[in-house]
Amino acid sequence: MKYRTLGKTGLKVSEIGFGGEWLERHEEEESIELLKYAAEKGINIVDCWMPDPKSRDIIGKTMEGNRDSWYVQGHIGSTYQNGQYVRTRDLNHVRPAFEDLLKRLRTDHIDLGMIHYIDSMEDWNNAMNGEFIDYVHRLHDEGIIRHIGLSTHNPVIGKLAVEAGFIEMILFSINPAFDMRPATEELESMFGGYDEDQLSGIDPERARFYQMCEEENVGLTVMKGFFGGALLDKDRSPFGVAFTPVQLIHYALTRPGVSSILCGYDTKEQVDAAVSYEDASDDEKDYASVIANAPLHSYTGQCTYCGHCKPCPKDIDIAMVNKFYDLATVQEKVPQSVVEHYKSLKHTAAECIGCKSCESRCPFGVKIAGRMVKASALFGC
Repeated sequence: MKYRTLGKTGLKVSEIGFGGEWLERHEEEESIELLKYAAEKGINIVDCWMPDPKSRDIIGKTMEGNRDSWYVQGHIGSTYQNGQYVRTRDLNHVRPAFEDLLKRLRTDHIDLGMIHYIDSMEDWNNAMNGEFIDYVHRLHDEGIIRHIGLSTHNPVIGKLAVEAGFIEMILFSINPAFDMRPATEELESMFGGYDEDQLSGIDPERARFYQMCEEENVGLTVMKGFFGGALLDKDRSPFGVAFTPVQLIHYALTRPGVSSILCGYDTKEQVDAAVSYEDASDDEKDYASVIANAPLHSYTGQCTYCGHCKPCPKDIDIAMVNKFYDLATVQEKVPQSVVEHYKSLKHTAAECIGCKSCESRCPFGVKIAGRMVKASALFGC
């Protein structure tokens, strides 16, 4: 298992994480065994947005005696009322639900205290002004939550979270289909019908959000990476082709700012399938060819940082050069942090000899040699 630093938190999280949503579908002992099996495979981050007692008890019993082996995303604002999940900012429900989370997880702290599920401006304003956010800050000041995070499906809210300054990481929904959709406050609409007019490459709002996370060192963990399973099924995929779990994991992990993708599991075999990513070949990880050969897509001219351009005769990491170039050119002034990251590359764009062998391999027809000239001029090397 490989580990990545989760933004400003400094936590080293496994690239493959555990989304706990499906735990309650199984007998308690079976789910505990599944979580322990995931830990044996190197998974060390689990998301617990679920307010139901069973799911929380399962995670708590799994971690008992080895709490330090896990990083927990615990959600503030996810409550259980009359046997039902209710999202709220009302402290009369928020506080006891969070105290229940600590009790059932058998812990005195939550590593990543998540401001739960904000997709609308109205909810953002309600959450960020008043007793709810005061409670979050108080938990942080007291060390009960070690880092403040937020979960959203809306890049507009994501950008506000980055700009807020105190939010260190974000749980965000990322997959090739979602990336083509414009920002919305209605999550369910993201699963609706797609047509050719909507398959126009990565939405600029989402691309900018990813770039901001990279620039400001706000780490991303990923939910809904498989589009509810639809991307694994040719007949339900908006692209008209099926992806593999490994391809979708690679897609998520190649977005700027992403540290971990949290998958849901019913079986040990599903854990194995996700963790197999770590030993997968470049061909097995290749999502770009799937998109490029799909009946419906329009990523032409867009670099998706897929790595198809390798190998370079000068050993330039072309995908990283393109990533830093994209990060730099969306700003009026190039951020110094981007300059420093670029200059730390072993080989820079100035070494490009213009052979264009990379262009023949790019599935999306990116004019790479021209971008290398521009990157060299922009960064001065």
